[in-house]
Amino acid sequence: MYRLMKVAGLVMDPQTNTPIVILNDPQGDHHLPIWIGLLEATSIATELEKIKFPRPMTHDLVKNLLDHLHVQVEKIEVCDLRENTYYALIYLRTEMGVSPIDSRPSDAIAIALRTNAPIYVKEDVLRRSQKVTEKKTHPVFRQEDKHNLEDLLEKLNPEDFGKYKM
Repeated sequence: MYRLMKVAGLVMDPQTNTPIVILNDPQGDHHLPIWIGLLEATSIATELEKIKFPRPMTHDLVKNLLDHLHVQVEKIEVCDLRENTYYALIYLRTEMGVSPIDSRPSDAIAIALRTNAPIYVKEDVLRRSQKVTEKKTHPVFRQEDKHNLEDLLEKLNPEDFGKYKM
């Protein structure tokens, strides 16, 4: 069974300075923090804030390609949690049917936001994630972390993205 979730926002882990995307269910009963990379956090944040760059960034390019090929993102699913790593699937609809594509959750979320696709999380992943986050001894959700990420994103220049190697 899967639960519909929405992106509630981004915060920073105060101990590792790693961005965390927070998924919440619409009823507010469950939440799922997923630690992600800075570039993916930037992509998610710019879409949440509707910031447009003069040239398409990677996830915008993916959306443009899908649109050009008449492929619809039907949904994404955060479907597994193994060794503290989340796994996701992007379900693409073509005239031949629906195909699941393996993805990192951060990329799947960034694409879902751009395509208005629903985001689902497997109930089992929610249960296992809560056990993992309960073991953490540091606070995860702090308002000042959101401001730290916002400050970092404001200082980023679109030309800087080409400087970093993966």
